[in-house]
Amino acid sequence: MTTVEFIQKQLNISEKSINNTLQLLAEDCTIPFISRYRKDKTGNLDETQIEQIAKINKQFEEITKRKESILKSIEEQNALTPELQQRIEESFDLPELEDLYLPFKKRKKTKADAAKEKGLEPLAKIIMSQKNNDLQFLVSKYINSDVNTEEEALQGARDIMAEWINENMYVRKNLRRLFQRKAVITSKVVKTKKEEEGAQKFSQYFEWEENLSRIPSHRLLAMLRAETEGFVKTNVGIDKEEAIDFIEKAIIKSDNESSEQIAIAVKDSYKRLLEPAISNEALQEAKEKADKKAIEIFSENLGQLLLAPPLGEKRILAIDPGYKSGCKIVCLDEKGDLLHNETLYPHAPQNESGMSMKKIRSMVNAYHIEAISIGNGTASRETEFFIKKIAFDKPLQVFVVSEAGASVYSASKIARDEFPSYDVTVRGAVSIGRRLSDPLAELVKIDPKSIGVGQYQHDVDQTRLKNELDSTVMKCVNSVGINLNTASKSLLSYVSGIGEKMAENIINYRTENGAFENRKQLKKVPRLGEKAFQQAAAFVRITNAENPLDNSAVHPEAYEIIEKMAKNLGLTTNDLIANKEKIALIKPEAYITEEIGILGIKDILKELEKPGLDPRKAAKIFEFDPNVKSIKDLKAGMILPGIVNNITAFGCFVDLGIKESGLVHISQLKDGFVSDVNEVVKLHQHVRVKVTEVDEARKRVQLSMIL
Repeated sequence: MTTVEFIQKQLNISEKSINNTLQLLAEDCTIPFISRYRKDKTGNLDETQIEQIAKINKQFEEITKRKESILKSIEEQNALTPELQQRIEESFDLPELEDLYLPFKKRKKTKADAAKEKGLEPLAKIIMSQKNNDLQFLVSKYINSDVNTEEEALQGARDIMAEWINENMYVRKNLRRLFQRKAVITSKVVKTKKEEEGAQKFSQYFEWEENLSRIPSHRLLAMLRAETEGFVKTNVGIDKEEAIDFIEKAIIKSDNESSEQIAIAVKDSYKRLLEPAISNEALQEAKEKADKKAIEIFSENLGQLLLAPPLGEKRILAIDPGYKSGCKIVCLDEKGDLLHNETLYPHAPQNESGMSMKKIRSMVNAYHIEAISIGNGTASRETEFFIKKIAFDKPLQVFVVSEAGASVYSASKIARDEFPSYDVTVRGAVSIGRRLSDPLAELVKIDPKSIGVGQYQHDVDQTRLKNELDSTVMKCVNSVGINLNTASKSLLSYVSGIGEKMAENIINYRTENGAFENRKQLKKVPRLGEKAFQQAAAFVRITNAENPLDNSAVHPEAYEIIEKMAKNLGLTTNDLIANKEKIALIKPEAYITEEIGILGIKDILKELEKPGLDPRKAAKIFEFDPNVKSIKDLKAGMILPGIVNNITAFGCFVDLGIKESGLVHISQLKDGFVSDVNEVVKLHQHVRVKVTEVDEARKRVQLSMIL
C-alpha cells in the first residue's frame, strides 16, 4: 500500500490533491501558506483537510518504520519466514503488527520459557493437537530429573499452551472486538482516602459503572484523574464467562483428556495474559479518543477566544480590580505602550471612592483615554459600577474583559522583558488593557493551557495538546495577518515560516534599522532566506507602505500580475485597489500563470476589493444585570443576560457578572437533541439564560437557554 492509498482509505480526497499536498509539505511549506496560496495545486483543500493529510502521512511513516523494526528483529533471530514477512509487509494495522511480533518479542523469562527448558514443549504440542487419548501414559514419558511428577509435567505443558493461546492472532483480534463492544469501566472508592480533602469532588465515581464505548470523554478523564489522585481504583473488563467460552470454542475441537487440559490453559491464559493486555489496550484506546475530543474542544475554544473582536488602536485605561490590595490602574497609548500607572482604593476597607473618582477622571483627561477595560476577577462588578458613576467630560466605552492568564503572563519572562522596571501587578493590568485592543496579539504571549478555556488539559496527552494548540494559534495569527512594525516576538513567532529564532532576528533588525518600509526588506533579516520569505511575506502587513499591496493579503509573487491587470485597464496599481467597478471588468482566466491558477486569481481579485480586511468583528459593550452582584442575588426562574466563557463536551459555562459561572447543560441549550455544543454557542457569545437551580453552598448555578 502506498502513502496515497493509505490516506485515501481515510479521506475522500483525490489522488492528485493528496500527491500535490504531500509534495508541498515535503518542500517545507506551512499549512496556512498551502491552504491560502496553493489552492490550485491542492484542489482548494482547506487547512483542516491539509492538516489531516499531514497527520495521516505521519501515521503511515510511523507504521512503516515500525514494520522495518519488526522485520529486522525477527530476521536477527533467524525466524523470518517468507509467509511471515509477507503478512507483516501487507499489514498496516498496528495492533495486528504487534500481534505478529508478539512471539518474537524480547521479554523477561516466562513460565512457558521455564517449561520449555525442562523439555515439555513436545508434550504441549501433542496435547494441543487433541489427538492423544492416553494422556497418563504420554505424560509419564516426561518424568525426569527436572520434572518430578505428572502434575508438574502437565502444569508446564499448560503454561506453554497458555502462552500460545495468548499469541493466537484470531483469539486476540476477536477479543479486541468483544472489548470494543462490551467492555465496562468500573470505579470504586479507596476507603482509606474517602474522607480526605479533595475526595468529595470525585464522589460520583466512588461507585460507578459504564460501558467504555459510550462513556463521554469528560467523564472518563475525570474518572482517570480520580484514580491518579488516589481516590478510586478503576477496572476495565467484559463478562469473564463469555470471553472464556469464545476462546474455548476457537481452540478446543475435541472432547477428551487433552481438551480438559487445554480448557485449564485457556482460563489461565485469559486471567494472566489476555485480559490484562486487551483491557489495557481498550482503556488506552478509549483514553486516546477522550484526549482527542477534549483537545478538539480546547482548540475550538482557543480559536474563538483568539479571534475575539478587537477594539483596535485606542487609548485605554485598564483596571485590575481588587478590594484590600486596591485597583491597579494603567494608562496605555494606541500601540499598547504604558504611559502611567498607580493604585487606587475605591472599595472596602479603605473606601477612598471620592479621591479615586477624581484621579481616574484626571487620568482620562490627561492621557486622552478613549475606552476603559476592567478585569473580570475579584471586585469586577463593584469596579464597573464605580466607574459608571464617574461624570467624564466625554462618552467612554467601558468593557469587562476576561483576565484569565493575566497573572501567568505578568510573571513570565516575556512580561519581564517588556516591563523590567515594573512589578507583576502592573504587568497584569497592562495585559487586561491590551487584550481589549487586540486579544490575539496579547493572548499569544500566554501558554494556551493557562487561558482557561479547556477542560482536563493537564490529563490529556501533553505533546498532542501542545501541537494542536500551537497549530490553532498559527491558524488564527495567519488568518488575521500581523503588523510587521509593531508585532511582538511572540506574535511574530507564529507567522507562517518564521518561528521563535527568526522572530527574534526580525525584532533585532527592526530595533537596529527602524521600521520596515516594504516586505522586500524582510530578506535583509539575517538567516531569513527565500523559503522563509515565500512562506511569511503575505501574512505580514506594513501600514503606509509605498506599495499598498504590502498592507494586504496579496502575496508578493502576485504583484506583477496585479500590475499587468492595472496596466491593461489603463490604471496604476493604486487606482485599481478597492475600485470594485474596474475589478469587475477583469477576466481571471487571462492572468493564470504556472504557479497561480484560477482559484488563486479569484482570491487576488477578492482581496483587491477590500485589501487587508480584518476577519474579526468589532468589539461590543455588554451589560450584565445591575441587580445581580453575587450568587446570593440569584433566584430560580430569573432570566438574565450572560456571556459564554467556556465550552465543554457536556455544555457551556456562562458569565453572569458574578464570581461563579453558571452551567448550561447540553440538554438545556435548545429544544431537541444536540450532538455538539459548538453548533449552538460560540465563545464570548452574548446569550439570555434562565436560572434553574442555585446551590449556594457548593457555589454551583444551573442555567437553561430554553426560555
